[in-house]
Amino acid sequence: MANAFLTASAIADQAMATLYESTFLGELVHTDYGAELATKKLGNTINIRKPATFTAQAFNRANGIQLQDAVEDSIPVVLDTIPDVSFAVTDEDMTLKMDAFDERLLTPACEAIVQYVDLAILALRSGVTQVAGTHPNADTLKQTWDTPEVLIEAKRQLDVNKVPLRDRYAVVGPTMASRWLNTDLLKHADKSGTTEALREGSIGKSLFGFDTFQTGNVGQPAGAPAIGAPTTEIGLAFHKSALALASAPLELPPAGSGVDAAVRNFKGLSLRVTHGYDQKYKQQVVSVDFLFGVKLLDAKRAVLLKGANRVA
Repeated sequence: MANAFLTASAIADQAMATLYESTFLGELVHTDYGAELATKKLGNTINIRKPATFTAQAFNRANGIQLQDAVEDSIPVVLDTIPDVSFAVTDEDMTLKMDAFDERLLTPACEAIVQYVDLAILALRSGVTQVAGTHPNADTLKQTWDTPEVLIEAKRQLDVNKVPLRDRYAVVGPTMASRWLNTDLLKHADKSGTTEALREGSIGKSLFGFDTFQTGNVGQPAGAPAIGAPTTEIGLAFHKSALALASAPLELPPAGSGVDAAVRNFKGLSLRVTHGYDQKYKQQVVSVDFLFGVKLLDAKRAVLLKGANRVA
């Protein structure tokens, strides 16, 4: 007999918790899209709000304060992608308790969606033009791509552009991370009181002003790069407001369709779970999907971390 508690609603509750806990890059980018949280379809546009900006004014006691209207621009983001993970569930699986069902089936499904979203966010690197690690004096300054000091140059570029000091992040690949971790700066991190972040899997917390992480989704250069192609991984140092992730819940199937479904929203993330029966193959089918779009909001708030491209 199927577990009566393993419904689309129960699965959606657990899926949202798993998705949120597994989300990596989605937690590092801008996700505020205001009151537009309503069901959407593929191709719909949602307006996300950029953080408000103000200008400081010199106080004049004779005139008093000067009230300012918040300059809060909206940028349209097209919800153009639906990553989907669908899997068959046997009657035996449906008798599992939620913990076992989550571990065997639901967590891997949600992790696949998270990886898909992370890759989409990293694809926004193509619109970033600022680079650290290839400066003519990079070797002299010891700020090449394979040392954490490359973040000093990334910091300089963001500082010149008056990017806020808070909410700065750096994401690099496994090769770059291994080079950085082999430097004295990070090998002796235990002497500087930063071991907690290292144990949790990040490379370093507040490393030259950036909370720094590694992910295999950064990608590797080709074994034999073509002329003009990258010869190293391409990491990214950025402010949270440089990139945006917009998500909205998909519509539920129509009533009477025989499909049990539920949507969940939490902190800018939305997902839908559908659960039905495939009579042809006599099995139950669970689908987890996630409607989203990504956008580069401000290229001046991001810096590529890389070595030189191949020239000959």
